[in-house]
This record gives sequence, structure tokens and C-alpha cells, in this order.
Amino acid sequence: MQQRFKCNQCQKRFIWRNKINKDLKEKHWFDLWITEGFSVRQLSHMSGHSQSKIKRIKNYWLNQEPPVLCNDHRKVHYVMFDGTYFHKDGCLVIFTDAKRRTPIFWAYIERESYESVYPLIQYLKEQGLDPKAITIDGHRMVIKAILHVWPKIIIQRCLFHIQNQGLMWIRTYPKTIAGQELRILLKGLTKIRSYTEQKIFQETYNIWKNSHRKSIALLPKDSIANKDLQRTMKLIDHAESNMFHFIQDQNIEPTTNILESFYSRLKHHYRSHRGLTKKHKVAFLNWYCYLKSI
Repeated sequence: MQQRFKCNQCQKRFIWRNKINKDLKEKHWFDLWITEGFSVRQLSHMSGHSQSKIKRIKNYWLNQEPPVLCNDHRKVHYVMFDGTYFHKDGCLVIFTDAKRRTPIFWAYIERESYESVYPLIQYLKEQGLDPKAITIDGHRMVIKAILHVWPKIIIQRCLFHIQNQGLMWIRTYPKTIAGQELRILLKGLTKIRSYTEQKIFQETYNIWKNSHRKSIALLPKDSIANKDLQRTMKLIDHAESNMFHFIQDQNIEPTTNILESFYSRLKHHYRSHRGLTKKHKVAFLNWYCYLKSI
């Protein structure tokens, strides 16, 4: 934005430019580069700017920090948490308001561990976040960190993670009858929505365990079938007490599928911008989360 002035005494003309307004106006193209995955060439064609101009706009904003969200965390009572890795050199973790379905806090950390996650949860508590329930996958150290900060919180295990992990271990074509039956049982897990369906699942699973306990024990201990069945059973047994809280409280999300979908779109756009430095990669992730949360 610029304005022209003329001095009546010296008759000279002056131009006043507002760089802040200019940068904010150009930020529109950066936002599209982040959230829609448009290339520099596409944005150049859309805006009429040269590709070098678009690159300068992009790099300018990548070197800026996104504004701090001014959310009132005290109003957030139901949360979802999940993390995803990028090339094994870092992990993006996001806390999402389950009601509004938007990110309320995110961070790029080395890995999902107690040491990395605990300070983030402690910070959120200091900001006023004290949720009634959180939906999460089965990462034990993350759950430990959550319970250390919020000891009374309800932990809802993500049914999708349990189903997906169990089906992966049992494999697509199990060679045992026990594996085939357990696979059918797991495939219906994410469809459970009522107390009756919960009871049917638990009773069916207990019948399955009692029916196949001896046949599983007879399998060679070092066989793939034995190992797959044993760890799938441990997965369900350890998670079962925290699998169905959402039936008693419908505000609790049974899965973190909303975040999984968010990560899928994020990675799709991220792959459109190959070649980012690590600094700009982290900046891209921060800006994407920010722009999707406002």
C-alpha cells in the first residue's frame, strides 16, 4: 500500500509506503502454498508475480513464527492426541479439541517419549488445560506422562489403532483357525457404538480365548503364528479397560481418525514441496497447523 504527498512549499512529491500492509497482502499467496499445496509456478500464474517474487514471499514468511493462539484452554474438556514422524528425524505431535476438531497445540519433537511429551503437557496445564478425557493411541510413555500431569483424566484408547495394529500382526491371511476368527472379531471393533455391541464383543472375545487357549499354547513358541496371536491378545487385554469410555460419555471420541486424516492431508502437501531445509520443514509444519486452527 502506498500514498502520494506533495509539499506545498517546495513542490516536491513524496511516496509513503506501508510495508506491513504490503507483506500481509502478499501473505495470501504464502497461505495457499501452505494449505493447498500449490507450487511456485502455479502461484506465479495465479498472482501475476514472477516466480522469484513468489519465492521471496514464501521464504520471508517461512522465516517468521506463526502468531500465538489465544484460545481459552479452560473451555476444552475433551482432547485427542497423536503424533506422526517425518523421515525418522522428528515427530509432529498435536493436541486437538475434540469438540471443535481443530488443533489447540502442536510441537515438533525428537520422538514420542516421556521426556519429550511431559514438558508439553505440563505447559498446557499451566495454560489452563485440564481435560476430562483424552483419546490416544497405546504409547505407554505418553500415557504415563499424561497421567502424571492429569491423574484423574479418562484415557480412551483409539479403537482404530488397536484394530489396525492387531490386523497387521494377524496378517491378511492367517494360517490358523484362531487367527482367522480373531481377524473377523477385530474388523468389527470400530463399528461398536452401544453398550450391547460392547458386551457382545467382550463376550465373543472371552469365548474365543477359552476355545483357542490350548491350541495356541501347542503352537511352536518361535513360530510366527504363535508370536502374532500372543501379542495381539496382549494388545487387546491391556487396552480393554480403556476401550469403551466413549459409550458412557458421547463427547469422548472413540478414535483419533480426525487427526489421522489431518496428518494425511498435511503429508500430501508437504510432499508437494520437496527439498525444504529442516528449518523450513519445521516452519512449514508450524504454519500449516496454525492456519488450520484459525
